[in-house]
Parts: sequence; structure tokens; C-alpha cells
Amino acid sequence: MYKSLSLALIVALAGCGAKNSPHEQVDIDNYTANRITSIIETQVKTTDNHQPAGEVINKVSADFLGTPYKADMLIGSPTKPEELVIDFRGLDCFTYLDYVNSLRKSKDTADFVQQLIATRYIDSDISYKNRKHFFTDWSHQQPLNAQDVTARISSHAVTVTKFLNQKKDGGEFIPTLGTVKRDVIYIPAEFINDAVVSQLKTGDYIGIYTKINGLDVTHTGIFIMTPDGPMLRNASSLKSNMKVVDSPFIQYVKDKPGIIVLRAL
Repeated sequence: MYKSLSLALIVALAGCGAKNSPHEQVDIDNYTANRITSIIETQVKTTDNHQPAGEVINKVSADFLGTPYKADMLIGSPTKPEELVIDFRGLDCFTYLDYVNSLRKSKDTADFVQQLIATRYIDSDISYKNRKHFFTDWSHQQPLNAQDVTARISSHAVTVTKFLNQKKDGGEFIPTLGTVKRDVIYIPAEFINDAVVSQLKTGDYIGIYTKINGLDVTHTGIFIMTPDGPMLRNASSLKSNMKVVDSPFIQYVKDKPGIIVLRAL
């Protein structure tokens, strides 16, 4: 069963509008609709307004633990119109962050939809071209979701100039999107130690840096300090997981090229 909510009504209730709303309604399955309400009521509204954003992110993200991993959840391409997808029944690593970041700022379902549009799309424009395809878009493209604090975390942070979306052979990963020149800052894995971990905050968004031309990260997650130690909370595609899990942080990143750290605004 689905609940069809008028996008125009949602935008009006939220008090501001998406620049491009090509669909008159957004279909939300009953499971997702109920989860949105439940998470906002039990994890967001119960949080002290003076608590750091990271603590809200911790509570909201924990509510998704065990949610099945599912790739390619979003609908849209250079040849297919973008649709506003809201579906908590399956998550990939990026949609997981989309939902957590949007929920932690939401007062109700209408507000959540508007927050999601702002989180997922450049200038809140619902279109494939303006989807925030790259992790570092979160700290570079308006409306900003986070600030890049990587250089503040470690003196060993490295800056690499990348041409995002440009393949080694000159082609594009995402046709028609074009390329973006961007300085990407990351901390190499060999320098990720207890001192670096001590500078991270619960709720920091973590990108697993890649040396592949045209890409900034290959995976994303959330840093969480738990009683069992530092964790990377992530929607894992590993065959042994295939769900949202807490992975021991140091163990996870030690054989990766490095990390990018974004802190929620």
C-alpha cells in the first residue's frame, strides 16, 4: 500500500518551494511513511535542542541498523526524468546519508520531504543533473549539508585536484553531467590513528577516498563513538552484511586509500 502525498501541498506546508517539481505527487509506501513519523517522534523530537547535531544523527542513524542494503534506489538518468524517491525498505550508502541528514532536521513528514529535496539536490532543484552525485558536493553545492573539516582533523591531510566525473580516457562517468574541477582533501589511511580518531565527532559523515580519476569516494558512512569503540555506521554491500551495520572504524579504513570528513551544519 502507498500513501500518495501531493508534492505541491508538502512544499506549501514546509513554507518554501523546490525550484522544479515535475511530479504532482510523491508516492510513499506505508512502511516508509510510518517510519518517518516514528523516527521524528521518537528520535528527533525527544532530543534536547542544545545537544550537538551529531547526537541527533547518532539516534536517527541507529534506527536504520539492520535495514537491507539495496543498490540503485534512485530513479532518474540523462534520458529519464528524475523522480523524488523516498523508500526506507532498502538503502545504499548514499541514500542512507540522505535520509539521516534530512530526518535529523525535520519536524514532520512535510518538513522531511522539503529537507530531503534540499539535501539531495543542488539549489533544491529536483532533476538528475542537479542531484548531488558526489560526496564532496555536500560541502560545495548549495544548499550545503556539511562543512569539510578533513584538514582540521590531521596535519597529514593531502589535497588532490580532481576533475570529478571525468574518466581517465576523457569520457564521463555520468553522461551529459560535465566535469567539475575540485580540490579534494583526504587523510591517507597510514595516518589514521588514535590521535585522528580523537578529533572525529559522533555524527561526522565519512567518505572513503578513492584514487580513481573523476571520483572522490567509493563509499560513505557515519562515524559513531560507541561503548565498543569507534564505528563506521554504513549501508554495507559486503556479502557478509547486506544491511546497515556498525563496522569497527580503524579496521575498516586501514586498507583503504584514506578518508574525507564532513561535519553536519
